[in-house]
Amino acid sequence: MKVAVVGATGLVGREMLKVLAEENFPVSTLIPVASPRSAGSQIEFGNKSWTVVTLEKAVEMRPEIAIFSAGGSVSKEWAPRFAEVGCTVIDNSSAWRMEPEIPLVVPEINLETARGKKIIANPNCSTIQLVMALAPLHRRYGIKRLVVSTYQSVSGTGKEAVEQLFSERGDLPVNQVYPHPIDLNCIPHCDVFLENDYTREEMKVVNETRKILNDYEIAITCTAVRVPVIGGHSEAVNIEFKQDFDLNEVRKLLAAMPGVVIADDPASNIYPMPALAHGKNEVFVGRIRRDPSIPYGLNLWVVADNLRKGAATNAVQIAQGLFVSANSPA
Repeated sequence: MKVAVVGATGLVGREMLKVLAEENFPVSTLIPVASPRSAGSQIEFGNKSWTVVTLEKAVEMRPEIAIFSAGGSVSKEWAPRFAEVGCTVIDNSSAWRMEPEIPLVVPEINLETARGKKIIANPNCSTIQLVMALAPLHRRYGIKRLVVSTYQSVSGTGKEAVEQLFSERGDLPVNQVYPHPIDLNCIPHCDVFLENDYTREEMKVVNETRKILNDYEIAITCTAVRVPVIGGHSEAVNIEFKQDFDLNEVRKLLAAMPGVVIADDPASNIYPMPALAHGKNEVFVGRIRRDPSIPYGLNLWVVADNLRKGAATNAVQIAQGLFVSANSPA
C-alpha cells in the first residue's frame, strides 16, 4: 500500500514509522511528509531511503492511507484534501475528535465505527490507555462515575519539553516550554486552562471517554499533571459502578481484554510503571482494589507508553484493522 506519514520527522511520526516496520505493515511506497524546511531530506524505512515531501506533493501522489501527526491546524486544512483524492486519513491531533460525524477509535473497542469513513480520529494519549481498562468493565457493570488523575510524561508535550528536562538535569541553558521547572517537580497544568478552570487536556479525558464508550451519562472529573518522566503516562483511576462486582471477575475481564496486561502483585513489588511500559504497545493495569469509601467502588493504576499505544500504535492498529485484516485470506 502507498502510505503517507504526515509529521514524519516529529517524535510521534518517527514512532509511527517504527511501529509500521515492526508490524510488517504492507507498505509498498512510503511518503514521509513534513514542513517545507524538511522537504528533500531522507528518512530510512524498510532498508530504503525515502525523500521527505511537502503536503502538496503528498496529495498529488494519492496515498491510500495518510497517518497524520502534525498538529490540529494542519489536520483541519489538509485531511479533507487527502480525503478528496480517495485517501483514508487517520489523524492524531485533536482537530476532529469531537466532530459528531468523525469516528473516535480505539480498535479493540469500536473499530466498526471507522468502516467506510475517510477521516478517522485517533484519541488523546491519556484517553486511550484509560478506556482500554474501562471498556470491558463498563460493558459488564456499567460505570456511574470516574475520578481520574494523570501523571503525564514530558514527551507528551513534544521534543522541546524533553530537551527542557534534560537541560535542567544537566545544568545547561534551558529553552523553557513549561511555566515552571519540570525536573524534581510536578506541574498540575497540561495544555491551556479553560473558562471552567479545567485544562483542555482534562476535558479531553472527559469528553473523549464518553464518546468512545458511547455513554454520555458517565460523570467524569480529571486532574492532569506533568511529571519529570521522559516517556510513559500513568493514571490513578477511581471507578464507581452501577452495581456490585467481583474482584476476581474484574481481573478476568481485564486479562481477557486484547492489549491489556495485568501487573498486580504488590507483595512482590510488581505494579505498572512507565519504565515497564517503555517501548511496549500494551496497556498495563495494577493496584486493583476495592474502594471501601463508596458503594461499588474500584481503584486501578493504569500505565502505557504515550508515544506507542497512546499515539503511533493505536493509529497503525486502526489501519491494520481496516485494510490488512479485512484483506487477509480466511
